[in-house]
Order: sequence, then C-alpha cells, then structure tokens
Amino acid sequence: MSASEGSGPAVRIDDLAVEYPARRSRPAHRALDGVSFDIEANEVLGIVGESGSGKSTLARVLAGNVLAPKGTDAPPTVVGGDATVLGYRLRGIRRRDLTRLTFNVAFLPQDAATRLPPELTVAEVIGQPILQRDKHYNRKAVGLRVATMLDAVQLPLAVLEQYPFELSGGQRQRVAIARSLVLGPRLWVADEPTAGIDVTVRSSINDLVARLQDEGDFSAVLVSHDLPLLRHATSRVAALHQGRMVGLAPIDDLLTDGRHPFLVGLAESDHRVPADAE
Repeated sequence: MSASEGSGPAVRIDDLAVEYPARRSRPAHRALDGVSFDIEANEVLGIVGESGSGKSTLARVLAGNVLAPKGTDAPPTVVGGDATVLGYRLRGIRRRDLTRLTFNVAFLPQDAATRLPPELTVAEVIGQPILQRDKHYNRKAVGLRVATMLDAVQLPLAVLEQYPFELSGGQRQRVAIARSLVLGPRLWVADEPTAGIDVTVRSSINDLVARLQDEGDFSAVLVSHDLPLLRHATSRVAALHQGRMVGLAPIDDLLTDGRHPFLVGLAESDHRVPADAE
C-alpha cells in the first residue's frame, strides 16, 4: 500500500531491528535494534554515530536498498519492528512495490564518488538516470536539467565534457550529488554527502537542500559527521551507538545532553571544529 502524497510522515520507524544474515562461517549480525522515529513530510533529519553504529545500514534500509545482486553479500533484512517509507512497509516488501518506492527515493551511498561510470562524461553521468528511466526523453531537456544540477552543486559548466578521472575527489562527490538528485526525488538519503568537499563550498549543499525543501514535497536523511552541515540543514538529529538510538533532538540540544558517553564525545568534537568550518 502506498500513501498519497503529503499524507502522514515521509518515514515512520517503529522498534526497528535489522540484521545481516549469516553467511558461510560468519554468524548473523544485528546492526540495528529497537530504533524508533518519524520523519515528517518536508523534514530533513540527520544521523550521527561512530563507525559500526548502524547509521549506514539505516540509510541503506530507508533508501530501499535491501536487495543484493546474485553472488554478492546478503543485504540487511528487517527482522523486527517495521519501517514505512513514503507509505510502503519495508518488512517483507515485494519487489514490485520496492521498485515503485525507489522511483521516488534517491540514495547517495558513502562511496558514490568512486562509483561514477568512468567511460561517461560528467554530462552523461548526471543525465544517465533520466535516460535509464525514459530513453526517449528529450535530449535538450536532459541537457538543461543537467546544467541546472551542476550549477546547484557549484561546478562550472566547463566540467560537463570532462570524465570523472579528470576531476578532484570533491568535484566527483558533487557530481555524485547532482546525479542522485537529478530526478527530483521525494526522499533523499545521503551517506556523508560532504565527504571530500572543500569547506568553502559545503554551504552549496546546505543551500541546495533548503531550496528543495522550499519547492515542497522533499524530505531527506543526512548521515554525516559534519556538524556544521547538521546544524544548518537539519531540524533534528538521531544519534546511534552500537545499533541503538541514544538521542533524538536538534543538534545543539544533543550536544548539551550528557546522558550518554557518545553524546559527550560528540560535544567535545564540536568544540574542536575551527570557526571557519561554519
């Protein structure tokens, strides 16, 4: 069942438990346990956590990235509670419904910048999702959309004819962001979106998210250790530690919440952020 646009929260997580199934000699691994929160329509939620806290697994589940190609490691599986994204229940979701869901969800994985097709130009990389969906789509309209997205991530039009290997790591990351958003998703799930991006242009990501919210019917999940990004782009942040949620509040409220050692460490790291990082 799918929700109609604008009705109810964009995401509802209720006592969610997620496991990676046992494989060969490796036992099953519980990556998330007892996680609950909602993301309202047009809300941007941040997620923070140490390595191994489950934050990337949560991003993958929310993006509907729960099927793995044959021969690869088993994907994360919802084994307890439930997750509903844009009206679709993910636990036991049918492939047909998953396809419908992911039509409206964009996923920026942590290694997106290294996955760009090396044989395509930047223009082709960004426009590829449009033509994969409709190979007969007007090429002039594709070009205009690509140029618009390139401008949104503050890259010059001169890079359109370049190849990914000719760009810096930060430029490739911005191309990956433009590519992930080119179809205008209702939900954007981004894992470390500012990775490798120079601090002087990180504000472009804040501005882009704000503009998409202003246009309406856009929600986002930003997994990040970039506290200035979380401060400016999100309304609330969920803090994860060893697969469990240890806080959910606006970022500055989390930083003054000393009830968990992870939150204390997070506040200390914020104090070490240089002033010009804001």
